[in-house]
Amino acid sequence: MDGGDRTGYPVIGLHGTPGCRLSRWPDDSVYAEAGVRYITTDRAGYGRSGRHRGRTVADEAHDVRAVADALGLDRFSVVGGSGGGPHALACGALLAGRVERVACQSSLAPLGAGGLTRTQWLSGMEPEIAAELTWAEAGEEVLFREMALAQQLMEKRIADDPGALLGEGAPTGDVDFLRRPEVVSAFRLIITEQARHGVGGAVDDTLAFVRAWGFDLADIEAPVLLTYGDADTSCPVAHGRFLAEAIPTATVVETAGGGHLPGNPREEIVATHRWLRTGSL
Repeated sequence: MDGGDRTGYPVIGLHGTPGCRLSRWPDDSVYAEAGVRYITTDRAGYGRSGRHRGRTVADEAHDVRAVADALGLDRFSVVGGSGGGPHALACGALLAGRVERVACQSSLAPLGAGGLTRTQWLSGMEPEIAAELTWAEAGEEVLFREMALAQQLMEKRIADDPGALLGEGAPTGDVDFLRRPEVVSAFRLIITEQARHGVGGAVDDTLAFVRAWGFDLADIEAPVLLTYGDADTSCPVAHGRFLAEAIPTATVVETAGGGHLPGNPREEIVATHRWLRTGSL
């Protein structure tokens, strides 16, 4: 999707896991207010994009470059939240000279060599989300089956109890966000579209997160705005703090009591996208 201020500064948004090109604030004027042209895509395997089985986190940088080339964008910024965060960081590391700034929000950190230990990675994580690591370790067949069941559960929850989308133990702020009428309406579309061709995208994201990402965080040259909350149960605070130490260009905003999702969405989206455009908070 291509919106906001169509004459504004270009920002490419990378959706979470799962998600799709519809994963954006439903009132597009928020991006125009920030002065940006906001472009969102379907990562491989989601929505209308074909699956790229075996892809790494780094592979997203190549896809983003292809999108930028197709749109004639020489320089641009990238934002990614949750499962989009590692992919946004890949763009910062691998698209030097084209990506000017990166906003990485409530992101996972690497697992294993050069990252968090398994215990650190899972500490404080909502059990339903933590289970995805066990499924991945059991192999793609198990992961695919369980992700299909998780997709069905999301479809049920968005109909019956949207506040439970991040699990029963999600912080109150996240539950309140998910119950906002405009968010519920948006997620009804997103949850259907993300699995248009099945759950291959979510399977491939999960496998990519738990093996080598394909780039070094220390190689990121673009300024990074790294934001996370210390009460997040989807990507717990250890993930954000690890990234804060590992990314040499990071400006770090850790929110006390903050969860996985924004507390004041319009204000935070405008502030983030203005920074992506100007480099000033």
